[in-house]
Amino acid sequence: MIQLQNVHFSYPHSAPIVNDVSLSVSRGQVVAVMGPSGCGKTTLLRLAAGLLSPSQGQARLFGAAIPYDDARALREMRKKMGMLFQFGALFTDMSVYDNVAFPLRENTRMTPSEIDAVVLKNLSAVGLDDVSAKMPSEISGGMARRVALARAIVQSPSVMLFDEPFTGLDPIAMDAIARLIREQTDALDAASVIVSHDVQETFAIADYVYVMHQARILAEGTPSELLASDDAFIRRFVHGRSGVAA
Repeated sequence: MIQLQNVHFSYPHSAPIVNDVSLSVSRGQVVAVMGPSGCGKTTLLRLAAGLLSPSQGQARLFGAAIPYDDARALREMRKKMGMLFQFGALFTDMSVYDNVAFPLRENTRMTPSEIDAVVLKNLSAVGLDDVSAKMPSEISGGMARRVALARAIVQSPSVMLFDEPFTGLDPIAMDAIARLIREQTDALDAASVIVSHDVQETFAIADYVYVMHQARILAEGTPSELLASDDAFIRRFVHGRSGVAA
């Protein structure tokens, strides 16, 4: 469903942000990309979404090369995707309800009553059905992130990309969102990628994990394999151990 092959990305006259990275995600998988701040995780997610074009290498979605030069084909491909951006990216002049309804109104022929049912179902899934009439400025940052998550999954996408989905959430909401991501992936037989710093919640739902450091994949494996790793950096990142140079 998602495949990056020896992908590089850098801006002109700058060091590589993503350097020779390969990863793949199959149907029914939750794959995590983890690592310290500034290692290239969000850029990697944007490459997987077709929001950025690799400087070298190839990015493929649904078994086909991403059509960067064909706006119509790229739009059709993105209709089968859902993405939670790092800072939510809600439309500030739309209510919570209208933010979540937006993809359905733009991309489907659903009736208003059908849209209403789907929007309220997804807001309920993230615990926010009681704030549907509020504006983004009237809710907390953690609530806004949950609204953005509801919008990302509202079309039951085949590919779901989550950039720091647990940031700003209390422990109860964090657990609920983690379970929702796992349940949605399983129910839709989708391919999901999570970029996160939160080891505990991410490892609890991930099938496979890539750990990035300095623009490269430093290690990969199942959560249990990484927890048992003897690599000094991996032990520090996973277990929070001090005294090991990053």
